[in-house]
Amino acid sequence: MATLQDIVYSASINLLSAIFFLLAFAILRLQPINDRVYFPKWYLKGIRASPTHSRASVSRFVNMDFRTYIRFLNWMPAAWRMPELELIDHAGLDSVVYIRIYLMGLKIFVPITILAFAVLVPVNWTGGTLERFKDLTFSDIDKLSISNIPPGSQRFCAHVLMSYVFTFWTLYVIYKEYKTTAVMRLQFLASESRRPDQFTVLVRNVPPDPDESVAEHVEHFFCVNHPDHYLSHQVVYNANNLANLVERKKTLLNWLTYHQNKYERNPSSKPTTKTGFCGLWGTRVDAIDYYTTEIEKLTEEEDKERERVINDPNAVVPAAFVSFRTRWGAAICAQTQQTSNPTIWLTERAPEPRDVYWDNLAIPYVELTIRRLLVAVALFFLIFFFMIPIAFVQSLASIEGIEKVFPFLKPIIEMKSIKSLVQGILPGIALKIFLVLLPIILMIMSKIEGFTSLSSLDRRSAVKYHLFLLVNVFVGSIVTGTAMDQLKTFLSQSATEIPKIIGVSIPLKATFFITYIMVDGWAAIAAEILRLVPLIMFHLKNTFLVKTDQDREQAMDPGCLDFATSEPRVQFYFLLGLVYAAVTPLLLPFIIVFFAFSYTVFRHQYKGSWKIDTAACRTSCSDNMVSCILQRAF
Repeated sequence: MATLQDIVYSASINLLSAIFFLLAFAILRLQPINDRVYFPKWYLKGIRASPTHSRASVSRFVNMDFRTYIRFLNWMPAAWRMPELELIDHAGLDSVVYIRIYLMGLKIFVPITILAFAVLVPVNWTGGTLERFKDLTFSDIDKLSISNIPPGSQRFCAHVLMSYVFTFWTLYVIYKEYKTTAVMRLQFLASESRRPDQFTVLVRNVPPDPDESVAEHVEHFFCVNHPDHYLSHQVVYNANNLANLVERKKTLLNWLTYHQNKYERNPSSKPTTKTGFCGLWGTRVDAIDYYTTEIEKLTEEEDKERERVINDPNAVVPAAFVSFRTRWGAAICAQTQQTSNPTIWLTERAPEPRDVYWDNLAIPYVELTIRRLLVAVALFFLIFFFMIPIAFVQSLASIEGIEKVFPFLKPIIEMKSIKSLVQGILPGIALKIFLVLLPIILMIMSKIEGFTSLSSLDRRSAVKYHLFLLVNVFVGSIVTGTAMDQLKTFLSQSATEIPKIIGVSIPLKATFFITYIMVDGWAAIAAEILRLVPLIMFHLKNTFLVKTDQDREQAMDPGCLDFATSEPRVQFYFLLGLVYAAVTPLLLPFIIVFFAFSYTVFRHQYKGSWKIDTAACRTSCSDNMVSCILQRAF
């Protein structure tokens, strides 16, 4: 069991790690050689030029103006000062709504923390129950929790009252935030220009007709059923071979541009290349003439393949994008059943072109239903059986667990500094490492389910990940003991006793969740702003792979937020804060630090680094409602 000293030790380590990441970021972002890594959106928009072009020698790579190092933290106030309307124009509404989730966390937990420390902490500290048990091992943290209140004491009235106050305050903040977000969305829709996807519906499972092609069948159906609003349609083709030809042509065009630029810089020497694989062997020929000829050949093949796809009835997929004259007509079609048979003519709002997941457009209705049923069963077993290895890993992430499995390490881990490290940091790191592969598995499961847009795949993966965190990380971690002890406890008790077991275990696991918050919510967020992986990848690509400006733009791709993992993580912290607010208030300051730090970091990332992501944040309010329900249950 981690003591207050272990928590202080862990907080010091994680704060130092966060400060190190921030200092490294503050220094690296000032270097001209890293400018495209930390400000890629400004380059892609053409409003920022490379600082290395107009400089010479060392200053092309290293910032020699030492005055800028004095203001190395100016990115924080710059991120705070950026108005929301400007941030919407710069990063999109979804990004601003996501950032407001962290602001909502501050609005909820700052007043709750003040009230909990003013009312509940004195009540818990003066309870005196733990000190009456001579053989009971406890720490100062336990004396600040509800565990220090004797059973049947009237002091519990304070906890019950505060639980209701916390719940009503959370619901009020959620209501106000939802109202604000709804107004922002309406204003955004009213101010932005019209987009084709707003007037378009995706139609799947178009039934075959022996007398008409798919295109004719779609046009006939919507002319009859939506005569006043139907405008046009575009059927979907299976053009994978054509797509491969287009990609090959892009690659050749890029090589042609590279050699043309090379020739312009040195007209006295014409560039050459070999005709073999990747130019490594074969006959040496003029590079510009060779790539020009190859592009012409590919263009002819591309035209022939396009003509074949259009004229081949087997290449037509039973799906189409149908456009309407008005948004109202598209909305009515997307939200209504088109025929008495619910398995055909399936309609939904069309995603943006960049958001379409083309692989799932042709899945039949029956197969779609079977897929989702199988994925639901697989998710159940994944969650259930994943609890066993997680519990086993958690048992090894404690002093007792390590000494039991590796008794020869006992003299080492009993050292004061090593013991504080194991109890204060190791549990959170062990759980974090164990969850690395989970998002990939959940995304594959979401793709199997057959969703037709990348944003819907993100949202479904986020729902699965949130459920996993709730069942395995929260419920699984708060049950004490080793993996087999936990399994034995659940199997030996009736179903009605399981909530009581969990309720008793919640205060005892507060220290574990505090360490987890510091590892995942402090150090990990600070590491995010450093963008270490994009920094390394950009310099590797820029050194070995970049040949043209197009290659450089691809190398500095800003990427976007991983919504499928980030949003469930935020909701998990909401859950921890609401559940532990009346049980162990000491956890709340760590939650506040996470929300404040994340709000600052993500505001900066959307301002300069990340591009707009298409995943909407509509799940946040509903997940917070779940957290409130669980708080009342526990």
